[in-house]
Amino acid sequence: MKKLFTICFLFVAITSFAKPPKNQYVRIGTSYGDCIIRLYNETPLHRDNFIKLTKKGFYNGTLFHRVIQNFMIQGGDPDSKDTTKNKQGLELGNGDVGYTVPAEFRDSIFHKRGVLAAARDDNPTKASSGCQFYIVEGKRFTPGKLDTLENTRLKGRKIPKSQRDIYTTVGGVPHLDQNYTVYGEVVAGIDMIDRIAAVKKDERDRPATNVPMTVELLKKKECKQLDKLLGIERIKK
Repeated sequence: MKKLFTICFLFVAITSFAKPPKNQYVRIGTSYGDCIIRLYNETPLHRDNFIKLTKKGFYNGTLFHRVIQNFMIQGGDPDSKDTTKNKQGLELGNGDVGYTVPAEFRDSIFHKRGVLAAARDDNPTKASSGCQFYIVEGKRFTPGKLDTLENTRLKGRKIPKSQRDIYTTVGGVPHLDQNYTVYGEVVAGIDMIDRIAAVKKDERDRPATNVPMTVELLKKKECKQLDKLLGIERIKK
């Protein structure tokens, strides 16, 4: 009986330890510092695609090829690893992986400062690039400027009060909401985005000096620690 109890106890302990973290986190490293991003469970198609590419090492060595201060930094173009295509003066941003990801717009997810979102071309379904992404630096808006945005670029769509509060205090890029899929957010190291956004660039918004990145998945233990630290729960589907 005692032996059976010990086996049961060990089984429970092992299965409890084996439970996956509530959220997946990734680290983006550059010469301007690192940041840690939580991938949203509310956008599973984009989350899983980013995880798949990261596991393959796809993003390692790609560049942040387009940066606009007070707006965003963009990267993930596979052509930016090609020395015949990434020379200064050449345009980047057209590389892809041969597929798109269906849009995953959520009313509660918006373009606040620090979010990770998918780039895309001008396709009618607003499907995302299979690999290119951007991280929002953004800027703060006055209530009056948000009112003007609602009546012009947002074509009458009202920004919820909770989101207006963020846009006026933290900042972001509200005119991109419901147009580009947001699927994660920076939880540490936001200064990296500010530093990269401020670099010298050419007329195409390409940094004068290449800014390569590495992207890695955090281990389960690290993810669990961040979940606990941030007090974030997994979204139930």
